[in-house]
Amino acid sequence: MPEAHPRRIFLASRNAKKIAEMERILGATMPGLKVLGLDDVAAYEEPVEDQPDFAGNALVKARAGLAVTGLPSLADDSGLCVDALNGMPGVLSARWSGPPKDDARNNALLLAQLEDVPDERRGAEFRCAVALVVPGPDGTPVERVVEGAMRGRVIRELRGTGGFGYDVLFVPDDQDGDLTSAEMTAEAKDAISHRGRSLRAIAPVVAEILG
Repeated sequence: MPEAHPRRIFLASRNAKKIAEMERILGATMPGLKVLGLDDVAAYEEPVEDQPDFAGNALVKARAGLAVTGLPSLADDSGLCVDALNGMPGVLSARWSGPPKDDARNNALLLAQLEDVPDERRGAEFRCAVALVVPGPDGTPVERVVEGAMRGRVIRELRGTGGFGYDVLFVPDDQDGDLTSAEMTAEAKDAISHRGRSLRAIAPVVAEILG
């Protein structure tokens, strides 16, 4: 019989692909877990992501999620850190080309900025911080943050239709082939991605808290 009260967790995002990715990875540890996104709860004013690092921004979003929904809340902040750009766009990745957020404009700007950079200097890595904030037994929220990274390089043309953001320009190192993140299967990407590594690290914590 199905559970009368399925386990639910809130993810402070309305990115359908990201929600599905989190549900898929967390579901390997917690079958039947339902991940709710921003479009599944009453609208609220999202906090400004003004922290200097991924962990800080993830915590800001997860704290707001718990305060509004009362549900155990996850949030992630991730971005592409390019060696030749001194680690940028980093925390500014989603809005690198200015408002409104637009993947196509961000990718075009990144390609333009790296146009004269030789292939051997186009190293980069995706970084991700995932924050979990849950109600504590004494009313004080319990917080956990884990981080993961995926090394690779930025290529010179868009390839692939999967993923989102800079996936079409990024070829991970930790693979047998030469596929971009957007050309990989979901399973192959999950196994090596920055977000996949972060979620696998936090999944046991989520499982323990949700029982």
